Amino acid sequence: MRDASPHDNPEPKAWEARLQALLADVDAIAADLEGESAPLLTLLRQIEALHRRIQDGPFRTSLPADRHQFFTLLQAMETSGGWPYIPRLQLRTFLDMLERDDQDLPQGPERDAADAAPVIAKDEADSK
Repeated sequence: MRDASPHDNPEPKAWEARLQALLADVDAIAADLEGESAPLLTLLRQIEALHRRIQDGPFRTSLPADRHQFFTLLQAMETSGGWPYIPRLQLRTFLDMLERDDQDLPQGPERDAADAAPVIAKDEADSK
């Protein structure tokens, strides 16, 4: 028979209830900021900074020193979804979005001139 895990307890702990309330507040803030990319970027940066503070502070200092306990923690992490990493949106994603928006813009003389400038600059750099 397997020992009971702290994750098996169906009743939420006090900290989990507080966390759920905070997450609901963050979700509400994000919903309020929908369509406002600069404030949403600030929100994401703050969340990532919090993640790093917790990871580098309380989490790191709470890691077990005992090899067996550390292995048990790694197993628990694996079964519950792995490492809590916050991926950054890649610059390539932004460029793809801009390219897609560029295709929606009307073509005309001003547009053709703007497109020619980077090509000319690139050709000059290649010839050096």
